[in-house]
Amino acid sequence: MTTPDAVPPFHFVRGTRPVLLSIPHVGTHIPDALRGDYTDVALQLADTDWHLDRLYAFAHQFGASVLQATHSRSVIDLNRPPDDQSLYPGRITTGLCPTETFRGEPLYRAGRAPDAAETARRLALYWQPYHRALAAELDSLKSLHGQVLLWDAHSIASQLPRLFDGKLPDLNLGTADGTSCAAEVLARVAAIAQGSGFSAVVNGRFKGGHITRRYGNPAQGVHAIQLELCQCLYMDETTPFGYRADNAARLQPTLTAMFGAAADALDALAA
Repeated sequence: MTTPDAVPPFHFVRGTRPVLLSIPHVGTHIPDALRGDYTDVALQLADTDWHLDRLYAFAHQFGASVLQATHSRSVIDLNRPPDDQSLYPGRITTGLCPTETFRGEPLYRAGRAPDAAETARRLALYWQPYHRALAAELDSLKSLHGQVLLWDAHSIASQLPRLFDGKLPDLNLGTADGTSCAAEVLARVAAIAQGSGFSAVVNGRFKGGHITRRYGNPAQGVHAIQLELCQCLYMDETTPFGYRADNAARLQPTLTAMFGAAADALDALAA
């Protein structure tokens, strides 16, 4: 069996307000012991949620705690359930330990995909630590403040014919069809998104992944929102996937306003 490398499974910075920003797909690290198992296409890391740590650097201004993955989703997908049940039954999607890209290209060389034992090893080394940290911070914030906002940040290529038709809307808000977040919190965020000049949809193709669905529980004071951004809004969608500061500068006022509105709506709930 392979052994873990020295890179921790996540980075975490604690904030001062009851807001937690989770970025589970921004990681790009593949342990040296695994790299030989992957195809050349896989090592391009095309399905990474590139640069979201940079795009969301403003979160610290709101006193948010920030939890971000270090390892690639090609190693293990932190936004999939540990039993690997499909989040979108009947639709094409990638799994807990993906074996193909969003475009259907193989991630592993022949005979090198992870078996059940290897999947369990990755769950223990990477998935469980991230989720323990996420749950612990939510519990801590809830005990201190009563109400907590969990903002799960994602991005994806704007056109992926295998996964959806045409171009994806720019801003895709997901609350598990309204079950993971109080309506009044979502309403303030959605109003900004829909009045921003960017195309926006609520609970469309992307309704929220495992993190949103598992932890969002407004009756218990945890309000989870997933935002899936089109990557063309702030970066190049082809290798080497460069950050576009000019485009990002047009997006960030809207993104900042949405994030701030969610935090303010939470404060109003707690008042």
